Amino acid sequence: MGSAKRSVISSAVAMESNKDEAERCIEIAIAALRDNEPDKARRFLEKAQRLFPTDKARSLLESIAENGGPSTSEENIREYDGLRNRNHNTEDHSSGHGATESTKPYTSEQLDAVKRIKRCKDYYEILGVSKEASEEDLKKAYRKLALKFHPDKNHAPGATEAFKAIGNAYAVLSNPEKRRQYDVYGEEKAHPTHRHRTHHRNFEADISPEELFNMFFGGGFPTSNVHVYSNGRMRFGHQPRQERREQQREGGLALFVQLMPILILIIVSALSQMMVSSPPYSLSHRPSMGHTNRRHTTTLKVPYYVGDHFSEEYTGMNLKNVEQSVEEDYISNLRNNCWKEKQQKEGLLYRARYFGDTDLFQRAQKMATPSCSKLSEIQVLLHGH
Repeated sequence: MGSAKRSVISSAVAMESNKDEAERCIEIAIAALRDNEPDKARRFLEKAQRLFPTDKARSLLESIAENGGPSTSEENIREYDGLRNRNHNTEDHSSGHGATESTKPYTSEQLDAVKRIKRCKDYYEILGVSKEASEEDLKKAYRKLALKFHPDKNHAPGATEAFKAIGNAYAVLSNPEKRRQYDVYGEEKAHPTHRHRTHHRNFEADISPEELFNMFFGGGFPTSNVHVYSNGRMRFGHQPRQERREQQREGGLALFVQLMPILILIIVSALSQMMVSSPPYSLSHRPSMGHTNRRHTTTLKVPYYVGDHFSEEYTGMNLKNVEQSVEEDYISNLRNNCWKEKQQKEGLLYRARYFGDTDLFQRAQKMATPSCSKLSEIQVLLHGH
């Protein structure tokens, strides 16, 4: 149940960030109402309610249901615009006592750059590269944009979200398997409006934007005021205490309601695990699963662990299928670890060149990439080259 507990904690953290996304959905819905698209507005308002229930979204939904069009909802729209502006001014005033993000200056060029990222339809457009871009092209584009949009350097509204989009774009496109899936399914899964955010949900990176930045630049910017959660979302840490209390009271009930399906799912999953047999193998020694007997696959000699009765239950084609699954899992793990090792080494090399650090450059050159070496050995065994 350790993984289940982590799942609940991670989900709870993600729920805290849903309020901003819900507000964006309401803004899209209002724009749709003004464009005489009530069906589209209804979809985004319903989504906003699922993310973070608010009286405003409910009021607009009721207005659409009663009147079926944007003209009779104009009063609600004006009310929302006024409330949003008042809240924005209040937040700016309340955060003005310290050196927070909203009080830091930014240039019109920085704001225009953020707007450009928000208008992008896919990850390639975010990085400014073609679909045929090489790994080196992706790295050059990421380095340039990451430095430009890092929240500690760019204080324009939306810079944090743009920084996250850039990190996700690179992390997905630099991973061959994720890039292949994105090229096949990305456009089909993306919604025509607000498309780049949809891409983020369908193709989340395995590493947070801040961790990726640190891999490239070795923590080149101070990041004490930015918190990055496991799902890649970021929030600024200097939040007034009164504002936090108000948000906790407002979101408490909504958080509980949203966690209910997750808790039910965890319970159902636990019951399902009790009703089905455990997998026949593990790649590591796992006494809790009964996998204590070490074996090796016939083709690649990959070590794996099985239970006491494995030899009796798996023979012939069944054994061959199990060993094929073992080798596929093993190679997949090697690919992921190799990618991380390469990024760490490239990041140190780039930092050494940038600062002219000869010692760091030599250490980076000598840095081993054991997973990549093992992967090359396996490719020779499988393909002979």
